[in-house]
Amino acid sequence: MEELEEELVELEEELKEELEEEEEELEDELKQELEELEEELEELEEEEENEEEELEEELEEKDKEFEGKLEKNFGGGIRGVGGGEIG
Repeated sequence: MEELEEELVELEEELKEELEEEEEELEDELKQELEELEEELEELEEEEENEEEELEEELEEKDKEFEGKLEKNFGGGIRGVGGGEIG
């Protein structure tokens, strides 16, 4: 009977050790996945920022083009009905 109890205690210890090892492995895997996801998020944020900057530059360029066309078409301003200049 005593021998069985010793065996049981030994088995419990082995199981605890195995569980601890598995837990550590899982923690390591989760940490790695978290790091990868954080890197991916950072890359996506950078891409979004770059796209935003590109769109702002495009918008500024189109604004300048539009202003140039306005200046070309209405360079001296527009004469109002009363003879006053508009623009």
